[in-house]
Amino acid sequence: MTAAVRQRKKGLDMQQQISVITLGIRDLPRSRRFYTEGFGWAPVFENDEIIFYQMNGLVLGTFEASALEKDMSRFGLLSPGAFSLAHNVPGQADVEVVIGKLANAGGRIIRPADAPPPGGFRGYVADPDDHAWEIAWNPAWLIDENGLVQFAI
Repeated sequence: MTAAVRQRKKGLDMQQQISVITLGIRDLPRSRRFYTEGFGWAPVFENDEIIFYQMNGLVLGTFEASALEKDMSRFGLLSPGAFSLAHNVPGQADVEVVIGKLANAGGRIIRPADAPPPGGFRGYVADPDDHAWEIAWNPAWLIDENGLVQFAI
């Protein structure tokens, strides 16, 4: 019996997972530079409106904002929204290194790296379309060789 079948029998309708996160952006080449030069990510698909990046278990899409609005049939969307995305790194020193790379690739530092009250080390960078990225190191979170983060209690 597969995991999906077991979940349905338990009354669960959906897996606890996210497939794709799509960000509305204004300038595809500028956004591409941020993600490819800043993070070092390689697109797996791109056309004149969207670029997809294969992540560790999900896909990140950067979609030209007016095309995304048309695709959703929702117009006049505000950007940025009240959310942040996070990229965890394996060591405390890596936080400032990644923030620097992202700033050099067109990002804007929102909050320089520091230690929050619960512990760890983090800072925030906005991509060229003002989407907030937290760059963080948490000594209690494990990151495996595939980049999967395990929340340790």
